[in-house]
Amino acid sequence: MGRRLKCWIYLKKGFKFPWRILGLYGGSILLLLWSIFPLIWMLMTSFKPTEEIFIYPPEFLPRHMTLTNFHALFSRSHFLSYFINSMKVSILTTACALVLSVLGAYGLVRFRFRGKELLAQLVLLTYLFAPIMIIIPFYILIRKIGLVNTHTALVLALTSFSLPFTLWLLRSFFQTIPLELEEAALVDGATHLQAAFYIVLPLAAPGIIATAIFTLILAWNDYIFARILITSDPLKTLPVGVQDLFNQTVVDWGMIMASGVLITIPVLLFFIFIQQYLIEGWGAGGIKG
Repeated sequence: MGRRLKCWIYLKKGFKFPWRILGLYGGSILLLLWSIFPLIWMLMTSFKPTEEIFIYPPEFLPRHMTLTNFHALFSRSHFLSYFINSMKVSILTTACALVLSVLGAYGLVRFRFRGKELLAQLVLLTYLFAPIMIIIPFYILIRKIGLVNTHTALVLALTSFSLPFTLWLLRSFFQTIPLELEEAALVDGATHLQAAFYIVLPLAAPGIIATAIFTLILAWNDYIFARILITSDPLKTLPVGVQDLFNQTVVDWGMIMASGVLITIPVLLFFIFIQQYLIEGWGAGGIKG
């Protein structure tokens, strides 16, 4: 039997066109293009001069690349102050949420007390309240203690809002770490604090990093808390500051696109740098919860 005949028999009986794989890759590519096209358009527009932005029909690539929009953004607005404020609020919120959620989640997993499961469920229940539902009572509370128009109020608000979900996420992750590891460390002479610090926390690192990413992105993108609690222009964060660019007499789309590019870059670089930990953390902790 010749080789061509064998190939023909194989194609006739055994070969199946990989429609499923083709559809999977095709759908993924379409979804990727649908998601990334606005970002690329924003990037291209940020390098266009004003007369090219409004040209008809619109062109994708700039004819003459320029940094005028970025220069105008820094010279005609407080963008650098907004950027520093967002970094400050995001880092402080992430640190506070991590410390509180790690301590709370560890206590809910390792210590026995009456009503532990009910308390965990009530904590998760509070996450169902949307920010718009709690912002007015929170503003009244903040005004009474004299923290209106401060970054402290914003950090407290974002930490309070993110804490239920981060605590529940870390609780699910701590449940996957065997108790026997801590007991072995205690037998070897370690204290409870040393066992938790040297045994549990290193094993929970992917979950802690995933929680940090979630909190950082939430704080970085927050608009409603910053809009209500911060009124002074030098104290505004990036989402509120960029939104105010639309309130000018003449909307400068080139400057707005440049601000969008600069807002996206830090989060994008941070996400690319630790995306592996994010996948491990969500897979190991979040899904099992």
